[in-house]
Amino acid sequence: MILQKKTSSMICFLLLFLLPIVFSEPARNGIRARAPTVQQIRSRHGTREVIVDNGIIRVSFSSPQGLITSIKYKGIDNVLNPHVRTRGYWDITWQGENIRGLDGIEGTNFRIITQNEEQVEISFSRPWKGGSKHIPLNIDKRYIIRTNTSGIYAYGVFERLSGWPEVEMGQVRIVFKLNTDRFRYMVVADDRQRQMPTDNDRDTHRGHAKALAYKEAVQLTHPGDLRFKNQVDDKYQYSCEVKDNKVHGWISTKSHVGFWLISPSGEYRSGGPSKQELTSHVGPTAITSFTSGHYVGRDMETIYKTGESWKKVFGPVFIYLNSDTTGNNPRHSLWEDAKRQTEEEVKAWPYDFVASSDFPSRQERGTVTGRLLVNDRFLTSAQSAYVGLAPPGEAGSWQTNTKGYQFWTQTNETGYFTIDNVRPGTYNLYGWVPGFIGDFQYQNRVNVAAGSEISLDRVVFQPPRNGPTLWEIGVPDRTAREYFVPEPYKNTMNPLYLNHTDKFRQYGLWQRYTELYPNHDLVYTVGVGNYSQDWFYAHVTRNTHASTYVPTTWQIVFQLPSVNWRGSYTLQLALASASRANLQVRFNNENSRPLFSTGTIGRDNAIARHGIHGIYRLYTISVPGRLLRTGTNTIYLRQAKATGPFEGLMYDYIRLEAPSRA
Repeated sequence: MILQKKTSSMICFLLLFLLPIVFSEPARNGIRARAPTVQQIRSRHGTREVIVDNGIIRVSFSSPQGLITSIKYKGIDNVLNPHVRTRGYWDITWQGENIRGLDGIEGTNFRIITQNEEQVEISFSRPWKGGSKHIPLNIDKRYIIRTNTSGIYAYGVFERLSGWPEVEMGQVRIVFKLNTDRFRYMVVADDRQRQMPTDNDRDTHRGHAKALAYKEAVQLTHPGDLRFKNQVDDKYQYSCEVKDNKVHGWISTKSHVGFWLISPSGEYRSGGPSKQELTSHVGPTAITSFTSGHYVGRDMETIYKTGESWKKVFGPVFIYLNSDTTGNNPRHSLWEDAKRQTEEEVKAWPYDFVASSDFPSRQERGTVTGRLLVNDRFLTSAQSAYVGLAPPGEAGSWQTNTKGYQFWTQTNETGYFTIDNVRPGTYNLYGWVPGFIGDFQYQNRVNVAAGSEISLDRVVFQPPRNGPTLWEIGVPDRTAREYFVPEPYKNTMNPLYLNHTDKFRQYGLWQRYTELYPNHDLVYTVGVGNYSQDWFYAHVTRNTHASTYVPTTWQIVFQLPSVNWRGSYTLQLALASASRANLQVRFNNENSRPLFSTGTIGRDNAIARHGIHGIYRLYTISVPGRLLRTGTNTIYLRQAKATGPFEGLMYDYIRLEAPSRA
């Protein structure tokens, strides 16, 4: 019996030895984790520093400015770029009366908020004391470093008081400039990762690159690595929608170390789940954007008038570092570990270790549940619909809202939804349903209190419709993705997007329209044409031989076997994007006065910035039957603005409806 017990124990030991072992970060690094410590010192240059060290990472901050100057990790003295002053920082663009600028929002006061066995939380704050040197905001930047954690939690509390002057707030973000000698491999998603060129490769003054049609894009003519020769580098090629922007970052294949920005929630970002933001790009640079006009433009709600008070918590986000000591495939293992860590951060949201009273805990938040149905001729479940709580406003106003919080989810296959961890407040319930046009808005406001559980039962979205469908072009998904995206120019191609689902991210695609339609504009025949092949993804201007631009007029040709002369037809026209465009609609007479005109709309720049959508707009146009003919009809869609290459629009979906049978 004794021999059998010993044999069983030995077998168990061998099995445990042979099983793969996943180590915690301290074990992986051979470092004994400990409670974080805080030191305030003077550097050899005479500047003051605050150093937080938990045995895994050692982070240095300038004091009281609150710039992250150094992150020591895994034998790397500084993960950040030691050759630039600002390498880990917040900033904000703003505009006040007779002033416009970039505020680095450096602190003027330092204090320790929390220091115990579990964590350290520190604050670098700056109250506004008048004047025009800084944006009129009280700003408190907070950083948390926890025991046993290889990362930094960062958040900010921004506040303005009611008596303060009017201000327009632009982009709010956190930026990291990484060590250029180590980080060359960038990851945005499973299918969007690559070895990257360098900042030096982008230098047009030294002849390393050639400037292109807008300042962010350059062609790499003399890169240090010949693999990048003639490729276009542009930070907007790596943009990402908020709903997908959970984790991105960089890998050092030399040190087998990863640097990641993890955003566990979208509640503190502006513009809703489909808003596009920058991620990582050449530098090596990693960015967390909270508010910006990217892919929206001046339509964003960013002006705070005198008398308007406001307060918002941006973050926390998690700056995560990991390492791989096996050396087998660090690109794969570090990225997979970053995704695993992201899942853990999402599960832990809202964090229970944040000291600020402006960040409510899970118990201080509420939950809203319900079921969304769609009534479009008959009642169906709103499958995979986007449903969200956002500040009160008109339907679709969440697209341009920057001032409040937003909480979004998707319905299941039968339309049920749960929106949890909602901050107390008053909201509208908004949404949209793939496959249907228009914006949903619940009829009543939703008042969420701490600990509340609100059931809305069944809510019904009735998409815009005045009559039965005669014909349609596209798919109502709020993007132009389904239309024809041309092949890129070989001499400016980014190989990452070759044979990629995001082929629209290539530079210069707007120029292909003039080449495909050199003498006449696009003509699409309903019932004959295939919109995935015959409908260009963007309605752009035409480039003439003199490098000037002219308006373009597209035609939709369709047949009507009969016409109700006294009835009113409806043209449902949904736009996925608009950039300083003016769309005019005419029926059967190209030279007549427009039946409908949008006027000048849009500043989203989706055409130039490799987007497939910007702000969604829907126009319901009444068409008198007397304008139509039995037999062949033509709709003329004229984009009348033409002073440059990027004025234009993208269509989401077009539908002609017959007069109502009611």
